Amino acid sequence: MNNNAMLDHIFEITSDLYKQMSVDDSDASNDHAEIFRLLTELSKVLVNADRASFWKWDKRAHEIWTTAAVGTGRITIPEGTGLVGKALAEGKPIVTNDPYNHPDFNSAVDKKTGYVTKSILVMPVSNCKGEFIGAYQAINKLDNDGKFDIVEDVRKLSLAAFICGITLESETFLDDSMHDKLTELKNRMGFHHDYNNTYKKLLDNPDEFHTVSLFICDIDFFKKVNDTYGHNAGDAVLRHVASAFRQNSRYCDGIYRWGGEEFIVILPDTEAKQAAEIAERLRLVIMDSVCKFEDLEIKVTMSFGVTEIDLSKSIEDNIKDADEKLYTAKQNGRNQVIL
Repeated sequence: MNNNAMLDHIFEITSDLYKQMSVDDSDASNDHAEIFRLLTELSKVLVNADRASFWKWDKRAHEIWTTAAVGTGRITIPEGTGLVGKALAEGKPIVTNDPYNHPDFNSAVDKKTGYVTKSILVMPVSNCKGEFIGAYQAINKLDNDGKFDIVEDVRKLSLAAFICGITLESETFLDDSMHDKLTELKNRMGFHHDYNNTYKKLLDNPDEFHTVSLFICDIDFFKKVNDTYGHNAGDAVLRHVASAFRQNSRYCDGIYRWGGEEFIVILPDTEAKQAAEIAERLRLVIMDSVCKFEDLEIKVTMSFGVTEIDLSKSIEDNIKDADEKLYTAKQNGRNQVIL
């Protein structure tokens, strides 16, 4: 690509970026996905690479994953691993023009797809505080004998990295606002965001039939835990329950702290009877587990109310249906599931 063609391509992408960032997207439904896609395409053009991807560092999940990719699908890796993890850990760009002999290069994707990686540039992206929050990865330089230059290509990529850092920081603020700091589960705001942008769309799909169920549950006699052992112990119990739910749920399930000692779990492609069975398994997991706090071993139980979501009702009314069943579970002696 000659210089004029490259400039035209860059201006075309930045024009699309300007339009995308000027759109009043009040529901933030795409979480900047299109902006990240354009920024990833921009990074590819700036350094004249065959492929490029942007990686987000999810410090809550201790993972690094591609939010946008050109030439490949989404990949998730543990933080601190691979060339991206190394660049983030060291806080500086990495270039290798002989990746198969680099100790941090993971060739698994190449072996699976048949793609041959010849050169890689990884550049960390930071927020306004200087904290690294993501990274660009460009693969296979198309000029300069197929080799990235640690000085020149990093200089070119700094434009996209600057814009990306601002955008990612904005998205991080949004993500933090939808999470409960104590349990690290999503909160009510996160629930409504996910329901409107994922689960409701699943139910509304005219081409496929889907069922979605949910249950609301709470910790039995939680006030007694706080009164007996103190609020720090109560916090430990909430974290214990959140961890147990995460470890015993499917990747597609949504787990939320609804407030206080109440939790909601939403289950896609799950009928009411199946949801009740899932709730029962979680009830037994909690009942049989022990929350260890300092020198204490605290045991708790939970009560559950289950419903299958009815699209003719609002989500608030569906939750009310489940909440009424939870109340019945409490009235009937607690530590049980009501469908």
